[in-house]
Amino acid sequence: MDFLSTEDIATTKTRPDGMSAGDTIENAKQSATAGSEHDLAKAARAKWFNAFKNVLPIYISIHLAFFVITCLAVLFIIPDFSWKALPINTLWQSWNRWDSLHYTYLATHGYTDWWRTVFFPLFPLLERYLAVLTGDPFIAGLIISNVAGLGVLVVLYRLVEEDFDSERAYRTALYLSVFPAAFFFAAAYTEALFLLLALLSFYYIRQGSWWLAGTFGFFAMLTRSTAILLLVPFCYEYLRQHQFKLKNTRFDVLGGALIVAALGLFMLYCYHRFHSFIPFTRAEPFMWSREPQTPWFLIKNVIAGIAQSNGFLSFHALRNIIDASQILLILALIILAVVGPWRFPRRLWVYAFYGIVLFVILQVNPVKVNPIRGPFPLQAFPRYMLEVFPAFIVLAALGKYRTVHLSYLMVSGAVLFVLLSLFLTGHWVV
Repeated sequence: MDFLSTEDIATTKTRPDGMSAGDTIENAKQSATAGSEHDLAKAARAKWFNAFKNVLPIYISIHLAFFVITCLAVLFIIPDFSWKALPINTLWQSWNRWDSLHYTYLATHGYTDWWRTVFFPLFPLLERYLAVLTGDPFIAGLIISNVAGLGVLVVLYRLVEEDFDSERAYRTALYLSVFPAAFFFAAAYTEALFLLLALLSFYYIRQGSWWLAGTFGFFAMLTRSTAILLLVPFCYEYLRQHQFKLKNTRFDVLGGALIVAALGLFMLYCYHRFHSFIPFTRAEPFMWSREPQTPWFLIKNVIAGIAQSNGFLSFHALRNIIDASQILLILALIILAVVGPWRFPRRLWVYAFYGIVLFVILQVNPVKVNPIRGPFPLQAFPRYMLEVFPAFIVLAALGKYRTVHLSYLMVSGAVLFVLLSLFLTGHWVV
């Protein structure tokens, strides 16, 4: 005869509902696990909502300023003491400048010319689909950018809060919002959408959620070509989180392949449409006189643009100075990211690596000297600097000093006001 121990009896004891005590214990464990997961999800939602609450005043204030500037910019168009009044749609049509026209064209007609492939497809596709509701792809583009702009601040805040602290996260969002080129986040350009997707990819890279990181990288790649550089933080952080041992590599490393897949998908479309896999690489020199150059080319032509002007208070001098000062600010911050007391700690080197690579690559295609306009090699570069978000994290560290904080807000805000006024009145701001 087999004898049961007290423990066996407790385990096999049957409850009135037919379940054993062992089943009860197992169910209790599952309930505890489910409860723990629920609590974690609730805490995560609370953090995202807190980020939203903290950045919303920044977003609203900046957009109120943009609205006021848009209204007052009319005074630069109509003559003094004129009884003329502009139609109310001037308020939004004044934002329809430069590249916005290209995206609207693509949303309406598609890729009819090979050189338009320099504008990647996701943004005009979203404009086309949203235009079903708005009736105008340009209005759709404004909505996409402004919604994405809010998303940029929320994700940036969460990213910096996770790796640093909430105070630094707030200043990072604020400083990015008042950067002189930040008004492009509100225009029908790809800046806001791309940075939102890139930040989401970077955030999930830091979280070790490789498939989500790759998915957002996929869509970022369909928005702008520089998304290919997200492979740098993806690969580095994957290796770091796996102790730099290849034997620890898992199947989820293929999440990074999604970024390459997006580029391959667009290349296949280009080949089908124009019998060339990479027509977008030829579009820059063909249409915009952009070609790879050495850093000395940039320095020489910026100096030439200032020296060949008719004086300090001239268009050539001031525009080159404004463009160069923004680039130099970001360069200085990138340097401080790796040297000095404000450098990123070792565990966060991924920020420095991404910032350096992105900054360098963004500088390699300056505009050649135009015989009519003159040397403006940094054309559009200031808005490209919006992508280099690690620089603004460094700036936020410097912002704990009151003089730095106020100086940046005042000077950058003044330049932002001037550039936006020029943009709204049809001047050359791209």
